[in-house]
Amino acid sequence: MRVLIVYGTTEGHTRSLCHFAARALGEAGFPTAVQPAASGRSPPVPTPYDAVILAASIHVGRYQPPLVAYAREQHEVLNAKPAAFISVSLSAAGITPPDWETCDDCIARFEHETLWTPKAVHKAAGAIRYSQYDFFKKLALKFIAAERGLPIVTSRDYDLTDYDALSRFVTGFASEVQAPR
Repeated sequence: MRVLIVYGTTEGHTRSLCHFAARALGEAGFPTAVQPAASGRSPPVPTPYDAVILAASIHVGRYQPPLVAYAREQHEVLNAKPAAFISVSLSAAGITPPDWETCDDCIARFEHETLWTPKAVHKAAGAIRYSQYDFFKKLALKFIAAERGLPIVTSRDYDLTDYDALSRFVTGFASEVQAPR
């Protein structure tokens, strides 16, 4: 069984998560291709694959426009085959119900905008990359992190992703797709 992972990313963390997921799938015996939703060439074609995983990160309440456009363009194919979604956000690392509700609201808006309903969804905590932020974004992220009890030492970057949970999600999804019905 072959898996296609298509992603949208702003700072590169979601791309890294997708390559990690592809390695986990490969080690579990599932050949996997990873491609960006937008790369200046034609978009990835999902039809030759047995399963598809889309991944994007939330920034200011929205996912990356190229990934949203890709899901919208491919919604009929995605709805017709096993397809999952990985939503990457700091809200997924939150410790309060409002954090989780924010993530759920973004996923619901994404489903409405794209006309695609994923068969499975995983909420992955993102990263805080202070080293990549300008003064204003660093200030905003310090505020967001402090609100959620997350690290705020701006001389360091933080990866908040639970890689074991991500690996269990992608391999479990692929195994379920492959299992006889």
